[in-house]
Amino acid sequence: MLFIIGLGLGDCKDITVRGLEIIKKCDRVYLESYTSILTCGPEALEEFYDRKIIVADRDLVELGADQILEGADELDVALLVGGDPFSATTHTDLVLRAKEKGLQVEIVHNASILNAVGCCGLQLYNFGETISIPYWTDVWQPDSFFDKIIKNYKNKLHTLCLLDIKVKEPTYESLTKKKKEYMPPRFMTVSEASQQLVKILQNRAYQNDEYVTENSLCVGLARVGTKTQQIVACTLQEMCKADLGGPLHSLVVTGPVVHPLELEYLKQFMSGSDFNASFD
Repeated sequence: MLFIIGLGLGDCKDITVRGLEIIKKCDRVYLESYTSILTCGPEALEEFYDRKIIVADRDLVELGADQILEGADELDVALLVGGDPFSATTHTDLVLRAKEKGLQVEIVHNASILNAVGCCGLQLYNFGETISIPYWTDVWQPDSFFDKIIKNYKNKLHTLCLLDIKVKEPTYESLTKKKKEYMPPRFMTVSEASQQLVKILQNRAYQNDEYVTENSLCVGLARVGTKTQQIVACTLQEMCKADLGGPLHSLVVTGPVVHPLELEYLKQFMSGSDFNASFD
């Protein structure tokens, strides 16, 4: 059987009891290493699980899936995933490939940022569509995701923004070479994401209150679910200068209406901001 096991948001101890029991009986255990990261490395996982861990990079999971699935008709194979297995479409694709081969698949769920974002006090049923913010380059600066933020905003909903992760990303120069060369790992911060959003606002030159502005209330979250978790609530403009430390970061652009209970909880993360938002 193929097991896809969520590891949660923190370290090796965030595994569920069922997940740990499965890992200990598996013949091969892979760790998906590029859609999310934990606060501990593969070595700590190996020590805690008492199992050999095979690190699976992007190429192996997306292009070499057959290698992971090999023998899973007779052996137990596990793929460990930060957060929850279905937080990334990559894992959905792997499940479909396994079922095409007639393999049995079992999913072990865990916490992900999609539900843990509630730790900032914003109520989960007040969120609209989740979006991803990619790193811009000199020649590639997409902004179509911003339309979804505006759509959520008009519907009085908050937007969870998942920020880009670059792990084992090939350099542009090496794409035409036989031997790939990789960029250093990069993890987008809330300040980098906010700077890109402000740039989009400036380019589009919105002039009325039905749109997000530089004074809109935003929430930055870092390392959610760990002992070093940080949360800050401030305007989008102020978030451009926020320093929440190391990865992983997430950003929330709140809707134009924040419930009094949400606002009361958010106040503990605010410091001297003046928000252009209406509060019921």
